Amino acid sequence: MTPEQLTGNDPSYLTSILIGSKSFLVDPKAGQDLRHLMLTAEKAGFRFHIASGFRSFNDQLSIWNRKVSGELTVRDSNNCVVDISGLTESTIVRAILNWSALPGTSRHHWGTDFDVYDADALPEDAQILLEPWEYKSGHQADFSQWLTENVEKHGFFFPYDKNRGGVAYEPWHISHLETSKHCLSQLSLDVLHQQLNKTEILARESIFSLLDEIYNQYITNINPIGRT
Repeated sequence: MTPEQLTGNDPSYLTSILIGSKSFLVDPKAGQDLRHLMLTAEKAGFRFHIASGFRSFNDQLSIWNRKVSGELTVRDSNNCVVDISGLTESTIVRAILNWSALPGTSRHHWGTDFDVYDADALPEDAQILLEPWEYKSGHQADFSQWLTENVEKHGFFFPYDKNRGGVAYEPWHISHLETSKHCLSQLSLDVLHQQLNKTEILARESIFSLLDEIYNQYITNINPIGRT
């Protein structure tokens, strides 16, 4: 894969798949297994939907810059709001990384990772929040249990199955094992340096001073079955 493909700047190798009423860009191999997972979920009584699939570098950059500037809420690993006023830039960067990837490092850049939920389980007029309580004891609990028992049978795994001191616990985030491992093996520090140097990203100085730490703590620090 090229650096542009790995960092969400070139999705031309991805294909489109319809899930529910929305189309998503996916890696071709991941898309086949995703469709099978969806059909199996439907047979089990769930309406399998995707809250977030492929995300481009620029999409992730917008999220990142809006969080650094305070336009979007920043939360800690316990999902509590963080008041970033008065915090050092490096502390803000670490706080954002609990839930939002540094642009160029998001697994959503690859078309292999998906935030999923059961649309039929949502309360009337509610939208999915992608918060842990929904999946642990809330309206997504039954679907979450089913996912836990079935994702590996369909070639997927949970990269953030628990908090390992990096990205927070995300029970909604599934990743295609074969293709995501291939992508992760090629996403090097050199690739990230090259891509980040080309863009206007907030907290640049702190990002580059922390990049080794970010790589080891927030990119490769995942469920061991998904590592190279």
